[in-house]
Amino acid sequence: MEEVNALKVRNNLGEILDRLGRTGRPILISRGRKIRAVLVTPEDFKKRFLDVSSEEEKARFLRELRSLAAKSRENLSSMDLLRQIRGYKS
Repeated sequence: MEEVNALKVRNNLGEILDRLGRTGRPILISRGRKIRAVLVTPEDFKKRFLDVSSEEEKARFLRELRSLAAKSRENLSSMDLLRQIRGYKS
């Protein structure tokens, strides 16, 4: 893994992003003597943080489900609720 200091990133961001795109290897960004951040490709980010996005999707689904459950109290049939969950228009 390559390590680059923050000043070099600020002055050469385009070049560093090009290098990241070519190699696909994460680039460590340091400030002072500590690693402060890591640049990764979007593909790598998706692979490594799939759990985060799946948790967000789960939370969105549960909010939608609760919203539809509240509507079910308005005498919607279970088929109508299922259609709404699947995204069909009633």
